[in-house]
Amino acid sequence: MNAGNASSGKRPAIALTPGSHIRLQSAGPEDRAILSTGTFRGLVSIGGDNALAIELDGSDGDPKGRIRLVPVPAILAIDILEAAKAEEEKRSEPAQSPGYFR
Repeated sequence: MNAGNASSGKRPAIALTPGSHIRLQSAGPEDRAILSTGTFRGLVSIGGDNALAIELDGSDGDPKGRIRLVPVPAILAIDILEAAKAEEEKRSEPAQSPGYFR
């Protein structure tokens, strides 16, 4: 098989984007995993450590709407159930102030 044929079926790059519906397994107490299902809201920095912010959907018995912060080193697996499209960078011209003299 030709290496060129493998690239003809290109898939988009995988990205965890805010607004994506995810299921995350993280390390818990006594060698048990904590399951968190909900909407990925972004990456949060706490005291120099990064954590994923997930708005829980209530499907795992946790209160719907609660925000769970999961430290990156505690993540065991992430399933992207429904990916949100990445927003294009918003580059707008700064509003022109009228100035004092015309």
